[in-house]
Amino acid sequence: MKLLIPLAIIISLASSGCSSNLPAAKQENQSAMHQQHADKKAYCTDLKTNPKIECSETVTATFDDKGTLWLAWVVRDQIYVQSSTDKGQSFSAPIVVNTAPEAIAARGEYRPKIKLDGQGSIYLTWTHNLEKRHTGHIRFSRSTDGGKSFSPPVTVNDNLDVIGHRFDALALGKNGEIFVAWLDARDKEKAKAAKQEFSGTAVYYTWSDDGGKSFYPNKVVAPHSCECCRLGVEIDVDNLPVVLWRHVYDGNIRDHALVKFKDWQSPGEVRRVSEENWKIDACPHHGPALSIADNGIYHAVWFSGAADKQGLFYGHSKDGGLSYSPALRFGNQGAKHPNVLAGGEQVAVLWSEFDGSYNLLQLIKSTDGGLSWSQPEVVGKTTESVDDAFLLSDGDTVYLSWQTGQGYQFKPI
Repeated sequence: MKLLIPLAIIISLASSGCSSNLPAAKQENQSAMHQQHADKKAYCTDLKTNPKIECSETVTATFDDKGTLWLAWVVRDQIYVQSSTDKGQSFSAPIVVNTAPEAIAARGEYRPKIKLDGQGSIYLTWTHNLEKRHTGHIRFSRSTDGGKSFSPPVTVNDNLDVIGHRFDALALGKNGEIFVAWLDARDKEKAKAAKQEFSGTAVYYTWSDDGGKSFYPNKVVAPHSCECCRLGVEIDVDNLPVVLWRHVYDGNIRDHALVKFKDWQSPGEVRRVSEENWKIDACPHHGPALSIADNGIYHAVWFSGAADKQGLFYGHSKDGGLSYSPALRFGNQGAKHPNVLAGGEQVAVLWSEFDGSYNLLQLIKSTDGGLSWSQPEVVGKTTESVDDAFLLSDGDTVYLSWQTGQGYQFKPI
């Protein structure tokens, strides 16, 4: 999570003695806030205390077919799962997924993923950080007893070199298929060994058709992806995977691309989604998001830092990713990490901004499939540190999921 500038200023003023110029009430509020932060840090780092969601930097949320809310979060190198049958008003006791602690990537665009199938089985993936920087393995665990226990984690990347296998994404098919995609450096390492050029890394995937008991050999979706940006993965209305990512085009142009699978064993052609022509010799840690409505329309959001086209953008495709609407720019300066959720003609887009004093969540809505949009409205506001925010639906209502320094927030919007 990101540390807010205002808090840094407060700490600086206090250490320099300038805080005596502040009103007494404000000094008392700041003192109480510092004490709360100290108490929380002491609790969260004490190995004798019980794990709490407040101690996690990220929270991943999903609904099952019955409308039960499920959360996954990380504390002290272990993933915990909780559920709520009353839309977040109360939660079950946390259950640990990996009984043996391991370094888990859970910050920013890294986080465990959680999905449930129609039979109530629970599936999780995450990135296990290895000792060498920017290296990892993609891990998988499942529960077939409603979350009472979880299987020992297995590694699904079949290349076990100490290289980058990171930024996992998880999706479930209508017939119980389990699809896992990630960013993989094996081809880049092969090229390096052969003294050949290889831009970026690659998108790889595997899948299971037996409930996660076994996985098919890894296959490449596409070479030359950006190295450190999250993936957007969805299952289309025809029950085939769709993957969206930041691609490295010739000349280090880092715009977005999409692949619609021909079948579960065969990725389709790489199609370009965005054309801001952002040239940058680095990874911006700012991946896209994708939502496919039940009418088959693809809705995508992304970030670009191109000099003449900088900011957040939205676009939709009515022909399975073959073509896209003109990109719509939204958000103010500094807007980041957008999320999108579509159901029929209803589309919601959420993003983060900092207005100089507060971390804000802004929301726009469309009732005509992305052709026109409402004015932005603030749906979240805090001076505390924050995680990226997400949208999800139980089929009837759209909800906000947001982890902040003030605690986890889940509410209808």
